[in-house]
Amino acid sequence: MFIAYAVVGGLLALVLTASATFTLQRNDQIVAGMRKVQVPDSWLPRLAALKAAGAIGLVAGLWVTPLGIAAAVGVTLYFVGAVITHLRAKDYELAPAAILTLIAAAALVLRVLS
Repeated sequence: MFIAYAVVGGLLALVLTASATFTLQRNDQIVAGMRKVQVPDSWLPRLAALKAAGAIGLVAGLWVTPLGIAAAVGVTLYFVGAVITHLRAKDYELAPAAILTLIAAAALVLRVLS
C-alpha cells in the first residue's frame, strides 16, 4: 500500500503545486473559474497557500505517517469545499473538483492502510 500512496500522493502533490502556482500567478482560467463560483479575489493567496501546504504535507507524509494522513484529510476537505462551492453557485462544471476529491480520499485511505 505504501507504493500506491507514494504514487497517488506524489501525483496529487504535483497537481496541487501546479494549481497553487497558477493561482498565485492569477492565471486567467483560474481567476475566471473562481469568479464564476463567487470566490473573492482576496481569497486567492490563501487558497494557493492551502494547496501548497497540502502538497508539502503529502510529500512529507512519505516519511512521517501522521503528517501524510493530516495532509490527505486537509486536501480532501479542501476539495469537498470546492464541490460544495460549485453546487451553491449552481455551477455544475464540478468534475475536476469532484475527481480531485476522490483522488485525495484515495490518498488518505492508502496512507492509513500503509
